[in-house]
Amino acid sequence: MNTAYWILAIPLALFYLYAGTLKVVRSRDQLRPMMAWVDRVPLPALRVLGTVEVLGATGLVLPPLTGIAVPLALASAGGLVLLQAGAIAVHLTGGDRRIALNAGLITTAAVAVWLATGL
Repeated sequence: MNTAYWILAIPLALFYLYAGTLKVVRSRDQLRPMMAWVDRVPLPALRVLGTVEVLGATGLVLPPLTGIAVPLALASAGGLVLLQAGAIAVHLTGGDRRIALNAGLITTAAVAVWLATGL
């Protein structure tokens, strides 16, 4: 199961590292073409979301890699499940029905939770 965790966790972490970094460093105008919902969220909240995504990505990889505080990987994966549940809610309340990516991410993070229990 350890190999399966890494096969899943590395791409998931790379996605969240990329998406989170964009939310932290780019302006609202630069994000708008990729994320139509950015106008409905205050800029400080957007920065916090990006920071949470970067921390979640770090938590998926560093604890199992170093062997220090390995249960944090489980917590990070669980946090990403909650993050995507909130993202789906934001999309649906805004009338945006394009949640396929969010559904895929929540499923992948949920499987990472399950795999992280075997670390």
